[in-house]
Amino acid sequence: MAGHVITVIGAKGGVGKSLVAANLAFALASEWRVKVALIDMDQKACGDQTLITGLRSPKNIKDLVEPNVTINAQTANMFLAHHKNGVSFVGMPTDPVVAEQIIPDSAPRVIKSLAQIYPLIIVDGGSELNSLCLKALESSTMILVVLTPDLLVLNQTKRLLSELQTLMFPKDMIQLMVNQGIKGHPISTEMIEKQLGRQVFISAGKDDANCIGSLSRSTPLLSYSKSGSFAEGIIDCARKLKAQNLLARLETLNRPSGTDKNILAKNNLSLVGNGASGGSGGGASVSSSEQDAWTDLKSRIHRALVEEIDFKKQVNENDPRSKIILREKTKKVVIDLLGKDENKTLLKTRELMNQMVKEILDEALGLGPLEDLLADKTISEIMVVGPKQIYYEQGGKNKLSTVTFTNDRQVLTVIERIVAPIGRRIDEKTPYVDARLPDGSRVHAVIPPCAIDGCVITIRKFPEQRLTYKSLVEYGSMTQEMADFLRIAVEGKRNIVVSGGTGSGKTTLINILGAFIPSNERIITVEDSAELDLPQDHVVRLETRPPTLEGDGAIDIRTLVKQTLRMRPDRIIVGECRGGEALDMLQAMNTGHDGSLTTVHSNSPRDCIGRLETLVQYASAGLSPRAIREMIASAVHLIVQQTRLEDGSRKVLNITEVAGIQGEVITLQDIFVYRQEGMSKQGKVTGKYQATGFIPKFVEVLERKGYKIPRGIFNNGQAA
Repeated sequence: MAGHVITVIGAKGGVGKSLVAANLAFALASEWRVKVALIDMDQKACGDQTLITGLRSPKNIKDLVEPNVTINAQTANMFLAHHKNGVSFVGMPTDPVVAEQIIPDSAPRVIKSLAQIYPLIIVDGGSELNSLCLKALESSTMILVVLTPDLLVLNQTKRLLSELQTLMFPKDMIQLMVNQGIKGHPISTEMIEKQLGRQVFISAGKDDANCIGSLSRSTPLLSYSKSGSFAEGIIDCARKLKAQNLLARLETLNRPSGTDKNILAKNNLSLVGNGASGGSGGGASVSSSEQDAWTDLKSRIHRALVEEIDFKKQVNENDPRSKIILREKTKKVVIDLLGKDENKTLLKTRELMNQMVKEILDEALGLGPLEDLLADKTISEIMVVGPKQIYYEQGGKNKLSTVTFTNDRQVLTVIERIVAPIGRRIDEKTPYVDARLPDGSRVHAVIPPCAIDGCVITIRKFPEQRLTYKSLVEYGSMTQEMADFLRIAVEGKRNIVVSGGTGSGKTTLINILGAFIPSNERIITVEDSAELDLPQDHVVRLETRPPTLEGDGAIDIRTLVKQTLRMRPDRIIVGECRGGEALDMLQAMNTGHDGSLTTVHSNSPRDCIGRLETLVQYASAGLSPRAIREMIASAVHLIVQQTRLEDGSRKVLNITEVAGIQGEVITLQDIFVYRQEGMSKQGKVTGKYQATGFIPKFVEVLERKGYKIPRGIFNNGQAA
């Protein structure tokens, strides 16, 4: 018959967990009169058990987990150190770097092998639930959680117990031990039991004199003195375990086990959302009936959760801590509800339990199945087409995700959750909306009746770190010479239009160009949905407003552009010109607001000119085509063409000067171009950047103002 395993853990360092583990091993050996093995699996406190016990094992736990090591009654002496009082010990590597290299998956094999030799095993599991500790807990008969009468420790212990419950460890398997207890202390055993919602199994008093004395001699405290309050508490723990036959009773409990591919296949379930960026190959195949059972269970718990908690009253939008507290509170309620549900047997492993709890919390408090996609830094765009199709862009390619929404109502709830904090709305009267997430990511949503196949969401993720021109040079989107030229143009107050198609990177580029503006200038940005994130301090950000429920009160970009002219701007940046605001922007560029920036949807510099002409006509100003062209030729100095190529990469294809107007035609002259040469075997576009040899007309103007512009960057054939 295999021996019993007790893993001793703490929710926080400094609670005396290692001291308890070591001396409990000696108390059990004495009281039960059996051999006991003490295993140090605390990766953060390397060598503590050696100091406490005075034992130094010939091999450490890292040596034992090696695949070629066999542990039995004959070989145990080669690995473990033995104390005359009946305790054998295997330690942790003293080097923290080596300790981190231990293979957690091999730990159960070591514990199981030692359990065939020793009737009782004590494991020092550490103060955090890392992979090695979890493997030890899975192999345990009992988990002994050590805490001290301290408010911070009490709070952390509450969190630890919640995590253990989430991981499906049976409640009876977890026992509490109060260490360093003092009679008359404000935090009494009764208060601890009330706060944690469970009884304390045993208490050990504070005995600094004997503890310090034993540690200074590297002798187990029970060998040093059995008369102190701490030693008496440890001995009482050993006796109580024997008297109640507790370990034998706990052995019958169903303990959780790790999840691997074989277990997933056996359950015919994949972890929904596992590897969101992994496309359709996220796990084992799931039949429709099993997926329906998963969805039904999740829906039932979600409905019950709404009845239990009024989320609107629980969250203070101005206090980030309230969201954390609400999530922990909700998590506890979800676990309790799952424990009462008749179909909880569906959650056969702790990973499946964790996944169910996470999905319910994401739906109740976050953006549901989009949370994992938003957290994946390699994903640049998320596209939802109804509840069952979620696509994402990764590495420039569109892929279908394995995660789905439960129904169309859930998609609509996510949309409403996005737009509500920024004061926008979406309904049948206005079935579309532009919004943004707290991190600045751009969101566009359309709902029925306009969206035929269900609600549609498009999220352009905001990069975690602000991109700079160096990033574009590194990615191959432009050369250093092109970046230097654009910096000179921006600093020299040239008016620039960034042209490109949808998803080509116009906003990113204009953000980088805006960063070139000197910090002593006043910048005003105008956008439909605020996305620009400029590094300067003196930035005024304006954003449009949709109409109210009554249909009035709308504020469009054109109105805001007119307002900027009264706000003493040094620079005006319009996120995108898509209507009559193009006329106001051109007029601003022509009337003393040099150095302004904007973007336009078009596929080439020549198309950009035509597009601007069309947009100006939207203003219904009655201008002749000739007058519009003269205005464009006078106002715009440079057109930067940004394009998304076939392989998903984004490059600046042209930097073009607007050289003037001849007759009825605006003259354009390329300064830098990208020449595409073909495709590589890996499906990547190949080509090179070239300078055309043309020197812009405004270079001489800037040089007269004191700018030093190296003419070498314009040399014909310059490539990178």
